[in-house]
Amino acid sequence: MYFTGTSKIFLLFSLLLTFNVHAGLMGTGDLGIIIERAIGQVKLINTSKRIAIGSIDGLGDLSHASVVFSRDARYAFVFGRDGGLTKIDLLTSKIDKRIIQAGNSIGGAISQDGQFVAVSNYEPGGVRIFDTETLEPVLDIPASYQQGSGLKQSKVVGLVDAPGQKFVFSLYDAGEIWLVDINNPDAPIIRKFKDVGLQPYDALITPDGRYYIAGLYGENGLAILDLWHVEKGIRKVLNDYGRDDEKLPVYKMPHLEGWAQAGNYLFVPAIGEHAVIVIDPDNWQEVTRIKTYGQPVFAIARPDGRQVWVNFAFPNNDHLQIIDVAKMEIVKELVPGKAVLHMEFTPRGEEVWVSVRDEDRVNIYDTDTFDNIAQISADKPSGIFFTHRAHKIGL
Repeated sequence: MYFTGTSKIFLLFSLLLTFNVHAGLMGTGDLGIIIERAIGQVKLINTSKRIAIGSIDGLGDLSHASVVFSRDARYAFVFGRDGGLTKIDLLTSKIDKRIIQAGNSIGGAISQDGQFVAVSNYEPGGVRIFDTETLEPVLDIPASYQQGSGLKQSKVVGLVDAPGQKFVFSLYDAGEIWLVDINNPDAPIIRKFKDVGLQPYDALITPDGRYYIAGLYGENGLAILDLWHVEKGIRKVLNDYGRDDEKLPVYKMPHLEGWAQAGNYLFVPAIGEHAVIVIDPDNWQEVTRIKTYGQPVFAIARPDGRQVWVNFAFPNNDHLQIIDVAKMEIVKELVPGKAVLHMEFTPRGEEVWVSVRDEDRVNIYDTDTFDNIAQISADKPSGIFFTHRAHKIGL
């Protein structure tokens, strides 16, 4: 084929343009977000390079912020305490869209197929579901329950996604668990489980998507819904787990989404005690209790399940302890600094990132040697969220 001088120039320009475009491309698999709670901002980070790559402000009240990711891991959906729902484009480091969908929200979830994002609300209560592309409203589910002769609205907690294009959540004031099938969002199927226990305060779904577990604040025990056998209803277990037998003030309730499933066991922070409870999920019985430095808040499993990392409530919130799952004992104690709030493992678990709020930094630890291998400055960091969550149930 013969090229004229003009066509050669055009071909060369096209090749250079293509090269430059591809040279600027970036994947999202090793990206993440650090919540800078005091200033309504998030910091974008690259986990492979252990660096911050940008910041996005204007996100409102992030005092109890959480994040989920789109199916392609390009977009982050940030749930703010002020009712804000913000869609962030990780590749452009910009807000794609932001709405105020309620007066006080507490978290959210993204549907199995990635089409819908749901938000759980304290005020006015209930769950609101939006299209992930546009953030246009799709479904409003008021958390109405009967009290006396009238209807009340309940705070909603423990909202998670579940297999089969479903959402599950708990009604704190009503003592109920609702299972919502949104395969047809115009006619959702809502199944309500009542009298599950007094004041379910938080919940999780096991990594395989089978069990929804709600902790009870107003009484001892846990409420469990087996999503393989919903016809069996709610099962109450661990009647010695709860605030009735507290021996210490509860400075901060454990976060159930911070429970660990490692090996054949669940590792659960004990309410009002300096201990992690080890549970056998085959029979939901306690196996043992591992004494800890303080009252645990999060117990997070390394992805291979060999370790469980534990942080603590005030006044012992400057410490971390690491449980060796094979030995069922604490094998290491670290002191990252004041107000250790959150931990996040890299996808294969070679590192864990730890927010140290009162010292304005995130520490990065090698999980084999326990060395502090890097630090990132951040303004009052709290939650840390990596994009591999996009492919996990309940995260």
